[in-house]
Amino acid sequence: MQCRLNKSSHIRLQTVLCSCQIGEAKLAEVDLRLRLHRPSILPQYQDIRGSILILDLSGFTALGERLRMEFGPRDGAAEFASRVNGTLSTMVRQVYKYWGDVLMFAGDALICLFEEKDDDEVIWDELGERTLNNEEKARRRVRECCLSVMGKIAMETDFTIHGGAAHGMIRCFFLGTPSKIPGRCAFVVSGHPLKQTGQLMNKAGKGEVYLDGEDEPITQKEGVAFVMECDSDDESEDFGLSLASVIPRESARLKEQDLTIESMGDFEVNAHARAYLGTLAARRCDAGSQNAMSMLLNELRPVAIVFVGLHDLDDIDPRDSSLLQLMNEAFKILSRITQACNGAVRDMLFDDKGCVFISVFGAHSHEVNPCFDATVSAMRMESALKDLEFKRFSLGVSFGECFCGEVGPSVRSDYVVMGPEVNMAARLMGKAPNRGTLVSKRIFTHSKTFIRFVKSEEIQVKGKDGYFHAFIPQKRIERQNLEIAEPQQPFVNMPSRQNAMNSLLLVKVRAEKHDPTIAFVYGGPFLGKSRLIDEVASNASNDGFRILKSFRTSLDSFTSYFPLRQIVSDAMIQCANLRCGEGRTIDNESEAANFLVDENIFKKTDRVNIGSIVPSVADAQLISLLSGLNPKARTRSIADSLMKILTLLQPFIIILEGDGDIDPSSWSLLAELMRRAPNECPQLMLIVSSRDSPTITSAAANLRRNAIQIKLLPFEKYETELYLKTMLGIAEDSDTIIDNRLLDVVHDRSNGCPLFIKWAVEKHMIEHVDIQDGSKMISLKTIDDQSDDVTAAIPRELSSILLAPFNHLPPPLWDALKIASCIGYSFDADLYSSLNKILDFMSAVKELTEKHECFEEKGNYFRWKQQAVYEAVKSLLMVNQRQKIHRMIVRALKDNKVDLEAEDMKRGDVHRLLGRHCALAEDWNGAFEQYMLAGDRAKATFNFNEASKMYEEAIDFQARMGQQPPLKSRIIPSINLGSCLRELARYKEAEAVLTRCLSEAKNVSAGTMIDEQLFVRALTALAALYQAQSKYSAARKLYERAVPIARNIQESKSSLWLANNIAGYAETLRKSGDLPQAESHHREALRIRTLAVKENSCTELELAVSYTQLGCTLAGMRQHNEAYEQHRLALKLRYRYLDFSHGLVSESLNYCAESLCALGRGGEGIPLALHAVHIRKSVFGESHPAYAHALSVLASCYHAVGRSFDARDCLEKCLEICEIAFQKNHANLIPNLMNYGNVLRSTGELAKAREVYQRAIAVHQLNFKEGQQAKQLEKCFSEVSDLEKLEATPATTSHTTLVPVDIESDGTPVIVFTDIGRDVDDEMALVLISALRRMHLLNPIAVLATLAPQLERSFLVRGSMDALGMADVPVGVGSMGGVSNDVDIEVYDAEYSRESPSIYESGLELIYKALESVPPKSAQLLCMASLTDVATLIREHEELFKLKVKEVVLMGGVMSLESENLSPDSAYNNHCDMSSARFVYKKCQELQIPTVTLSRWAAYGCPIHPTLLDKFANTDHMVAVNVRSVSKLGIDQLWNKVMLNPGDSRREMLPSRCDISWFTRVFIGTKENEALVKEWPSSVWSLVTKLNMYDPLAVLLCVPAYRSTHFSWHTKVVNGTPHIVVGTSELDTGIPNRLTLYAEYSSLFLSAYLESLHKS
Repeated sequence: MQCRLNKSSHIRLQTVLCSCQIGEAKLAEVDLRLRLHRPSILPQYQDIRGSILILDLSGFTALGERLRMEFGPRDGAAEFASRVNGTLSTMVRQVYKYWGDVLMFAGDALICLFEEKDDDEVIWDELGERTLNNEEKARRRVRECCLSVMGKIAMETDFTIHGGAAHGMIRCFFLGTPSKIPGRCAFVVSGHPLKQTGQLMNKAGKGEVYLDGEDEPITQKEGVAFVMECDSDDESEDFGLSLASVIPRESARLKEQDLTIESMGDFEVNAHARAYLGTLAARRCDAGSQNAMSMLLNELRPVAIVFVGLHDLDDIDPRDSSLLQLMNEAFKILSRITQACNGAVRDMLFDDKGCVFISVFGAHSHEVNPCFDATVSAMRMESALKDLEFKRFSLGVSFGECFCGEVGPSVRSDYVVMGPEVNMAARLMGKAPNRGTLVSKRIFTHSKTFIRFVKSEEIQVKGKDGYFHAFIPQKRIERQNLEIAEPQQPFVNMPSRQNAMNSLLLVKVRAEKHDPTIAFVYGGPFLGKSRLIDEVASNASNDGFRILKSFRTSLDSFTSYFPLRQIVSDAMIQCANLRCGEGRTIDNESEAANFLVDENIFKKTDRVNIGSIVPSVADAQLISLLSGLNPKARTRSIADSLMKILTLLQPFIIILEGDGDIDPSSWSLLAELMRRAPNECPQLMLIVSSRDSPTITSAAANLRRNAIQIKLLPFEKYETELYLKTMLGIAEDSDTIIDNRLLDVVHDRSNGCPLFIKWAVEKHMIEHVDIQDGSKMISLKTIDDQSDDVTAAIPRELSSILLAPFNHLPPPLWDALKIASCIGYSFDADLYSSLNKILDFMSAVKELTEKHECFEEKGNYFRWKQQAVYEAVKSLLMVNQRQKIHRMIVRALKDNKVDLEAEDMKRGDVHRLLGRHCALAEDWNGAFEQYMLAGDRAKATFNFNEASKMYEEAIDFQARMGQQPPLKSRIIPSINLGSCLRELARYKEAEAVLTRCLSEAKNVSAGTMIDEQLFVRALTALAALYQAQSKYSAARKLYERAVPIARNIQESKSSLWLANNIAGYAETLRKSGDLPQAESHHREALRIRTLAVKENSCTELELAVSYTQLGCTLAGMRQHNEAYEQHRLALKLRYRYLDFSHGLVSESLNYCAESLCALGRGGEGIPLALHAVHIRKSVFGESHPAYAHALSVLASCYHAVGRSFDARDCLEKCLEICEIAFQKNHANLIPNLMNYGNVLRSTGELAKAREVYQRAIAVHQLNFKEGQQAKQLEKCFSEVSDLEKLEATPATTSHTTLVPVDIESDGTPVIVFTDIGRDVDDEMALVLISALRRMHLLNPIAVLATLAPQLERSFLVRGSMDALGMADVPVGVGSMGGVSNDVDIEVYDAEYSRESPSIYESGLELIYKALESVPPKSAQLLCMASLTDVATLIREHEELFKLKVKEVVLMGGVMSLESENLSPDSAYNNHCDMSSARFVYKKCQELQIPTVTLSRWAAYGCPIHPTLLDKFANTDHMVAVNVRSVSKLGIDQLWNKVMLNPGDSRREMLPSRCDISWFTRVFIGTKENEALVKEWPSSVWSLVTKLNMYDPLAVLLCVPAYRSTHFSWHTKVVNGTPHIVVGTSELDTGIPNRLTLYAEYSSLFLSAYLESLHKS
């Protein structure tokens, strides 16, 4: 009859008396102990009745070997642990299901107790027609438990089971010392049932369990039948028990028990229960153990095991008090010896071998030599047992890799040591002679240097083939113990490192000589790469180099720019501290970025660019600045920003250390930095360290050119000897030698690793030994017999050395070390703060940092101080352990919900890191979700490279999910990936991905409801790709299917999703030529976006997109007025929110210029177009289509103002770019070809123009169907026809007759003579002229550049006037200005300075034409330079001069007014050509032409402060920015000239009166500064308080209203004609109200800049 326990019998009351837990598990069998009174005096015993059941698993060894071969040593051990744990957990659950207790895990066996008791449960025996008594019920539970276990295990293929069970009186011993300290007590069960169970086990075969009183065994076949019957009868019965369900069986027996609850770690544990925990388990939970411990302890470790057989106690009668006392003393003494030798007590138990005491060494700490520890412990135990007068005992010691960790389910688990070596130690104990010890060969091998052994007779043991010798330890080897002083540790340059050191020092020397170089240092772990690099860095630091260093791991390869994150952060901080001076320290990157912006070192664009590397400094509101940048352009943009700080830090070293690959984005950026370094940052040294030769992307291939490759190899044996001698301070001529045994063992164990050798010396593992000839030998050191040092042997693994100092760390700190090793080499404390709630992780990390120097702390970031320690800790963890840790991290991060909004720019990091933890925890769903979020974040920040990687990873993890995800989850990652590939111009890959997505979306089965929004996404993603490839017909078809569906499913009238779809369709319509439809759809999208802005559901920048798209459409329809208004609205918004150098600003500048050109206002468009060209050149580079488009627009504007040759040059460059950037015959070529043909027609190149138009026709026909872009095609045909008729017409010249001047509408005509480029006031005068021209007060009709090198000056004039909106004003080249042929006076640089075919080579010819175009006596000559050209004009065309010129305004000075005539003084402009100056003044007086002379005294009377130039530069106008830069440079150059002797040729034309005293008075506002002269600084810009604007004041004098309002003058009448002089002395400056004048011309300057950029 089979009796079933009813279901209600499984429901047990919960109690607070739970045992200490590790993780979710119980460590020890406290249930039974707590049910019994623990006597107040130990030892004691108590008898109970019940059954003992031992279930032994077989197959461990074979399984372990098979898994080791299949998965490798460490992962095989992890798989082994997982399978063993699963099987034992199944067994434990069945025991508890049938009311049993698991007393202990005895290796690969369970020892269980089924107590006989009266539980008031009635079980009817149908065959005997009676109820079962208590013994029968206990036996029935045992039998059904065995059947259940056998049935469950039979389903396993790896293990078999055998066992036995017997019933009777069971003796329970309480041993030790009454205490609450773990390890001080033991609970041991013995008695006849235990012996009988052992005998039955030996009788049982595989798959059998014998029960006492039954003749036949229970078999697996019966077990399977039993399980099947139970499952079919009640599937819910076999449930896993919760921790709360395991309680003492009779709580009544606890009434008198001490129920005090104490804290043990974070757990409440009964005070008496603590003492019963073995030290192996107790060490894991005292000192604040945490929940994570069970996840961290499953390790494959080299462990030594000692079995002690106490045979005198095998048949102990507890009534014999002397034997009971002996048993107690043995337990206490053996425990003390174990602990003294760095071991841990595993257990004391009775089993089939009798009474056994077990201790382990190396399982709870990283001992240097656990074999030595275990052997010393065994020898001491043997001696102690003899002292206790034990008659019969034996010991066995073995060593090998064992699984150490937790096994069992949550209801009952224990910390165990498991493996073949455990069985070997037990079998050696059984074979050892009475009162003797046997150790394995491995123990002998690892301890023979320190302990003498003798061989045993040959023995044979179960599980090992054949006979073999064991070893018997005798005694310690005595040797003199002489300590040597610990050596100091300078860097030792070994022969194999000499070339490496020389090579790195060469890189440093090159950097010092302005030759930036990169070095690749690579080699295996622990070979000294970091030490070598640190030595070079230290050397360089002493020579003034700054050090920028970072470390990466293999886990960082997905994070764009991660290797540069710490470097850029440090660079910003160092640069900020360099600039902020004393009294302030900046210590974080955010504060540094803010400071650099405030100091105008960074602009908004720079902050966003830097934010691509250091997320914490980016401004989320400005992230759209990255829009429109392809990877190459983005790399250049980031390099631009980096150069602004790196140039200030020179000389410096960038060091990239680590064991992982460098991501492609970082390689590209490094390549760009090194490409530009020779010109911008030459004192740069770059070192890349890795384990293998770095894999450099093709985009960064230039890094290998001229790079220095350095490979480190392990030490040769002779180098090991040299290294030892050097570290020990042994001179070359010393008579001290190295013992060959020491050299052999150190070299063999170190594998050529310097770190290992260093440890051998530092740990005093060597000693001096005198030898016969009087010399000394360095040899191994041993310890005398009384020494407590048991760690003196050289280990085989470096990890043991590295981790030995941490042996005594409390468990929470070990937890933190292992968790940190899983996180990576470095980590952000903020991102992992969620671990604090369950583990107090960061507190432990900080303690490890402060007290144990494990980590380095920098702000919120921590990193391992030694890579070697990081590697060693990481090597401890097996696969399953790492998975558990990662699961715990994932759970902590999710449960605590990291605040992503608070650290918006770190959001990508959080998702990416969380995704990685999920992947390593094999949580594929979580990994998919987080990588999708990380991809979305990267995409939102326009980091398409990283986004594509994230989506690819997400798709890969999705494929690993157990169940196929729904269609939407499958398609969206692929759509996102395809969109990113499109942005990266990887069109073929994108098309393959997106076509597959659309196919899947369409092929949904008929019975399934189509996800319409998903279908729209698939359609529009592919349509956008086709549009990018100019496949407009295909794109249009897709949009025509998508947009109606989108309108139908979108209820909100302000949906950005709907607006984007409509706008995308409208753009396709526009580009395909259907402009009316495009206009209609763009207006619809604009209405939706406008409403969204009002509802605050999008930014105004989204609105700017609609303005731009609608403006382009209207322009195509020739509605240019409204097109301009739309583009101007977009420009105003982008000015408001974006940095001026952003690509979207350049887009709006382009479109505004284009519209103005179409409206006949090309001159107004040129400043806008020039700035767009400048922006796109810097943002996109000179080979990008965006730059080409800007050139095309500029060409159109030039053509509109009659400068066709300038337009031709721009278009030829534009087309050259487009032919390379676009595929052959791309539609985007057509507008540029048409513009080029039109310009060629204007320049007279008619045949070439016709060929260009014909090519435009061919390209059009290849790209558009009939009727598409019809007007464009008609225009081309018309032009070809006209050109064929005009080809015989001769070409026009570049210069035509000037248009007659209209004084009434345009203002006074003025001809300007300038020596621009010498100092900035000439260019500032042009700025003022542009403002007065817009006011119709002055009309510049010609500008002549004079003073050698006059041609370069004319280029600067042309560029400056173009940028200021005066592109239609002709420019000519003047004379050398009185300078001799061999002298060139400097011309400052300006990016807008440009050679132009429109410049008149003969400036005087231009002047003649200009004068001919004006009415008589109407022109003013404004002379702001040498008067050479004016003199020539008068000499050659005196009548024309007299007829047309009404006044000559001169910037210079005159001699005393008391003389009869005016004559020039020594002012610079006069001094350049004094004879010409005298001639001009003389002829003007003779010809009765009035003159107005502005002297330097007037300029001194109204100086400007340098901050005004800063204000102008903030307008972002290229002229204002350059003037600010040049002013500083000019002031410093002038200062360096005035310091020279008056006769020095380097003073150029500077008058002798301009000395140091003059300079300090004029520019600094003080008399000669003695300290300034003494210090003789090269730059004085910071001291300047006054800048004199000479020429702008002369410009104002040209306007009668300003002359009368702001100036006073003296009049000299000569020959009946008045001549005015403004400023005659320092006291008479001619400026009556300086502040009023200052405000007047400041506002004029500002308006000139703003209006030319349409910012006003």
